Amino acid sequence: MEGIIKKATKEDLPDILNLQKKAFERVAMEVNNFNISPMTQTLESITEEYEKRQFLKYILEGKIVGSVRAHLDDENVCHIGRLIVHPEFQNRGIGKALMKEIENIFKNCVMYEIFTGFNSKNTRALYKIGVC
Repeated sequence: MEGIIKKATKEDLPDILNLQKKAFERVAMEVNNFNISPMTQTLESITEEYEKRQFLKYILEGKIVGSVRAHLDDENVCHIGRLIVHPEFQNRGIGKALMKEIENIFKNCVMYEIFTGFNSKNTRALYKIGVC
């Protein structure tokens, strides 16, 4: 079954925040720190972030199983962050599809910058699509 990528709405933010915490749980365990920002972000702060960034969601089987957010700075650089995929749906091309959609939306930027955790196993998958 193939999923659908759509712009996330404010109503999606609680689900995206829960997904984010589930997706970053493995990273928190790898670094032995559950106080990393993806794990401690609040609904209030993600709502503030939503006002300044483009949020996308990946819907599969009626549920949000992936998300990414990005924005352009004053120098036309696209900053990409919080590329997340539910652990049960990883390695199915969802992250790759979300990245391609961000690249399509921000195709006129001068450069892409993605924020990732240091040496995370999931981060290494980005090398395959030429991100890092």
